Amino acid sequence: MTGDIDPAQRSARMKETSPGGLDEVRSDFIEKIGLIAQNDGLPRIAGRIFALLLFDGEIVSFGEIAERLQVSRGSVSSATRLLEDRGLLKRVGKPGQRQDFFRLADNPYRNMLDNIVTGLDRARDEIGDTLQQLPQDCPEIRRRVQDYARFYEVMGRAIDQSIKTLE
Repeated sequence: MTGDIDPAQRSARMKETSPGGLDEVRSDFIEKIGLIAQNDGLPRIAGRIFALLLFDGEIVSFGEIAERLQVSRGSVSSATRLLEDRGLLKRVGKPGQRQDFFRLADNPYRNMLDNIVTGLDRARDEIGDTLQQLPQDCPEIRRRVQDYARFYEVMGRAIDQSIKTLE
């Protein structure tokens, strides 16, 4: 996966000194995505790595990730494993290189939505188990729990529709 511009052009753009230059936009984007990921229950570094790969649009070595984001190699290791498990980045090798390289996964947004649907289905099933255990002579409790299960069902359908829209 290569970026829209060659590395020399990217480097020149990153060094723009005007207020709001590309380097500042990039840095802000990486930090914002880190905070978004943290709000979603992920480590902030995972969001920052995802944003780096997304913004730069290139294959990046393990060491370069740590250097560019100024974080420990241990943090990079944990976060890249998490992102890889979720289908958001792909580990690639380069001939003659001993370290791992990473790029954005193919269709990471679909993978994000698939992960959300999995979580919604799991929650709906857990609520359904509770519903099965409720006695029939508790109609008010059953109605509230059914409404809650329906919420997850509707959300799952909505995200399934979003997946179709992205295809």
